[in-house]
Amino acid sequence: MKMKNQPFSLKRSAKLTNISPEQLEYIKKIRKNNFLIRLYRIILFAGFLIIWEYTARKGIINDFIFSCPSKLYDNFLKLMRDGSLLHHIGITLYETLTGFVIVIIGSLLIATLFWWNETISKVLEPYLVILNALPKSALAPVLIVWLGSNKTTIIVCACSVAIFGSILNIYTGFVNVEGDKIKLIKTLKGNRFQCLKLVILPSNVPNIISIMKVNIGLCLVGVVIGEFLAAREGLGYLIIYGSQTFKMGNVLLSILILCVIAMLLYLILQRLEKKLNEYF
Repeated sequence: MKMKNQPFSLKRSAKLTNISPEQLEYIKKIRKNNFLIRLYRIILFAGFLIIWEYTARKGIINDFIFSCPSKLYDNFLKLMRDGSLLHHIGITLYETLTGFVIVIIGSLLIATLFWWNETISKVLEPYLVILNALPKSALAPVLIVWLGSNKTTIIVCACSVAIFGSILNIYTGFVNVEGDKIKLIKTLKGNRFQCLKLVILPSNVPNIISIMKVNIGLCLVGVVIGEFLAAREGLGYLIIYGSQTFKMGNVLLSILILCVIAMLLYLILQRLEKKLNEYF
């Protein structure tokens, strides 16, 4: 039977039999260290929740202002029963992912244009630097006036937070590719498109994935900013409405869910990065 048809556990066992005892001991040490790191993380988080709950119950902190894990759990169940929580999460996820896709595709296209035409890059690059440095929260009220209070405004707000820096970073990666590879293709009578296809894009896959991992968080931030000002649904709206009506449990629950969403999206991209690294 060929190795590729064997179960993963058998493959791994076969691989482990081909290494020395010292290497095996090193692998065990690494696995033990990784296990301890995960265990410490769980203990730290559980300890935080226990202290938070204890101090709230004993009146050390004001549970009306700071809430507590048990109240957050009750709020979670209440919002889940009426279906509103899943609705708000779905809206925020839709706006975040839509903005993220627009940012990645737009950044790649514009960065490619800059690499293709050096004159355009020299003309527009200073403006991108200025726009990237501009506080994006200052743009939100202007976008509301221009586009109205709707999902389009929120998605544009999300894109504005991430796209300018993304273009600059991808373009920098393009121009820093080893010149010898480009010269080799040109020596073999290759054209500019072949340089892009065979050298520029493959060489920048790790850089693009790293930029994506940053952009997913920035898009989520942009969506929340937009929902603060121009939404009647979404986790950002739940936060701002909860703070206005002193429902701090809803506010903290929404913040916690945003943290979980950000972590899950990051882990998905991290897994994608590992898969792509096997091919590049």
